This record gives sequence, C-alpha cells and structure tokens, in this order.
Amino acid sequence: MNRDVRLLIAEDDDGHAELITEALRESGVLNEIMRFRDGQELLDYLEASRKEAPWPVPGGAGYLLLLDINMPRLDGVETLSRLKGDDAFREIPVIMLTTADDPREVERCYRLGCNIYVTKPVKFPQFVETLRRLGLFIQIERA
Repeated sequence: MNRDVRLLIAEDDDGHAELITEALRESGVLNEIMRFRDGQELLDYLEASRKEAPWPVPGGAGYLLLLDINMPRLDGVETLSRLKGDDAFREIPVIMLTTADDPREVERCYRLGCNIYVTKPVKFPQFVETLRRLGLFIQIERA
C-alpha cells in the first residue's frame, strides 16, 4: 500500500481496535494508523483536516477507513451516509468491519457506498485470521 495513505479506524471497542492494529502490522501494513472511538470523532477529524489541505482529494487518496457499525454517539451507518453525502469525502474508500451480519444492513451499507463489508467472526482465532487477510488485501488493493 502507498505509505502516504493513512489508515483510519473508527472502532469503539479498545480490544478490537488493538487487535485490528496488531493484525495489520503483522501482515506488513506500515502506514500510519489513527483510531477514533466513534463516527463523530472521525468526522470532526476529517472536517479539521479539510481546513488544513485542499479537498476533495482525488480518488480519496490519503485515507482508507475501517468503520465499525455499532458505536456510541454516531454509528457507522450514519457516519458512512454522511461521508458519502459530502463531495469532499465521498471518494474515501470505506471497509465496514463489524459484528453486524444482517443481510439488510450489509445491503444498506453497499447502497450508501461502502467498498467492502467484512463481518468480524465471534471466535478469537477466526477474528485474528480475518484481520490478517484484510491486512494482506489492503496491501494488494492499494498497491
């Protein structure tokens, strides 16, 4: 993956955030990783960054977002909707990474513009393996 791409993780669970970061690092992702505890914190960061640099960034270059659905204040679906509804942020690639596996929720996220929907397995070994594969995919996809 282009090392200039900053990975943004919006995840309220500290343990999941740490596992995601570790698995990405172990799969070879060396990019800067920033973690946000909810969608509002993420959007506040992006709004502040818009003031510092010209937006929109062509093709969403500069960011890749891993977005959980079940978060306090502003959940992942509403965050996704706001991102994709804003001309400045709509090109940021978004990977939904969540325990929610309701087919209606999956379809809704794709309709709103997510690029990939990944369900977090409940069992720890499968969760770690899913994250490892995601890290490998991110390297291939963004290379």
